[in-house]
Amino acid sequence: MKAARLFNYGEKLQVSDIDVPSSINSGDVIIRTAAAGVCRTDIHIIDGLMKESMNFPSLPYTLGHENVGFVEEINGDVQGIKEGDPVILHPQNSCGFCRACRSGMDMLCDNGFSPGLDGSDGGFAEYIRTGSRSLVKLKQSTDLVGAAPLADAGVTVYHALNKVMHTIPPEGNIAVIGAGGLGQIAVQVLKCLTECNIIAVDADERKIRNAERLGVTETIHSAGRDFSGELLRLTENIGADVIFDFVGDFETPQSSIKGLRRGGIYSIIGYGGALNVPTVKLVGSEISVMGNLVGSYNDLDDIVKLYEKGKIRLNVERFRIEEINDALEKLKSGLIDGRGVVVF
Repeated sequence: MKAARLFNYGEKLQVSDIDVPSSINSGDVIIRTAAAGVCRTDIHIIDGLMKESMNFPSLPYTLGHENVGFVEEINGDVQGIKEGDPVILHPQNSCGFCRACRSGMDMLCDNGFSPGLDGSDGGFAEYIRTGSRSLVKLKQSTDLVGAAPLADAGVTVYHALNKVMHTIPPEGNIAVIGAGGLGQIAVQVLKCLTECNIIAVDADERKIRNAERLGVTETIHSAGRDFSGELLRLTENIGADVIFDFVGDFETPQSSIKGLRRGGIYSIIGYGGALNVPTVKLVGSEISVMGNLVGSYNDLDDIVKLYEKGKIRLNVERFRIEEINDALEKLKSGLIDGRGVVVF
């Protein structure tokens, strides 16, 4: 089968012919890949920025962690799915027994594996091995290509939003930093969950226009500068109740902290930059800083249901597996308005 694999950090992926994966453990499932989302995390992996956090996985291996497809083979007695079922794959295969799993935080499982992320072969391939605990069954009518980004981008957004929505008053102000693929999902989910004011911030005029079409209350064209003053102006010098930062780089961490109200929450989803905040600012204004990994299995199930009800739609640009490096380069250059998806 064809697979896009990383052979050396800092180099392009190579499309190679490798064997179709086989089941190893009871509960393993082989999926015939229908589509795999292209994520900025893939770029970070290729650039070697995640070697330490991923415990230096041995190369080569196949990337791709936003995966949808059809159940091809099931190993063992697995309930709830059958061969031929369309499914979306949670990126973390969980054990179900560790403390994190027992607490409903299965994305932090101590004993799982993550195809496309930790050295296990992922979904930039015609077939992928995963575990049955990662599968969310989809309706036969579901658009699988459009659903693929939900497997990481979507579930991560939903997780971040769901953690803090109970803290925001009905007349509150929410800022969404970065109106690209994740930001677009966030705006749509927020429109389902709240009547609060939603302020979209981005340096790209095209993405600002996309946010306006999705129905945000206000927009700020940051153009790579400190946007905190404009954010304060739009909130009557109070500041935002919550800021969801889908960039996490350049000027966004510092501007976000300055644009929060007292008691506000800075929720970080994007990464790559650094946050430098005087401790007196955190204490004096009782600001909370919150990091977000991927969401739980239940978070994925929830956002899939919103998608299948037509509440969430994404701009998707399709690529063939042979075009994977073109897709990554376009993403890196900010030329994909929504999400790129490799289609098989």
